[in-house]
Amino acid sequence: MAKITKINHVAIAVKDIDESLVFWRDILGMDLHHTEDVPSQKAVVAFLPTGDSEVELVKPTVDDSGVAKFIAERGGGIHHLCMEVDDIEGMLAMLKEKGVRLIDEVARELPGRKMAFIHPKSTGGVLLELYEVLDK
Repeated sequence: MAKITKINHVAIAVKDIDESLVFWRDILGMDLHHTEDVPSQKAVVAFLPTGDSEVELVKPTVDDSGVAKFIAERGGGIHHLCMEVDDIEGMLAMLKEKGVRLIDEVARELPGRKMAFIHPKSTGGVLLELYEVLDK
């Protein structure tokens, strides 16, 4: 049976990564591991590892993406929580069977990982990402 193994990351929607790094990196002292363009999510992401998890600063690259709309409505902030799973296909099948509303019924494959989102209407208002790491 598929199970959640850990919190992979907390994603924070930001208007400006450099501005946000003043707090996360310069004030809190977190290390910036790298920044990555993620075309499938229409975003640039800064990765700040902490323990076994990460804080991800997510800046939209287009005005009509989900993150851009989130920032326009809320001014930024915690966008989603990502839970790492050991079997994303099994987890999606189990959730679908239980009537959970999924944004992605099939996992999207990216280099080294698979991901899928669960709709906030099924989680009490939290956008939840499921993430399976393929290259361990």
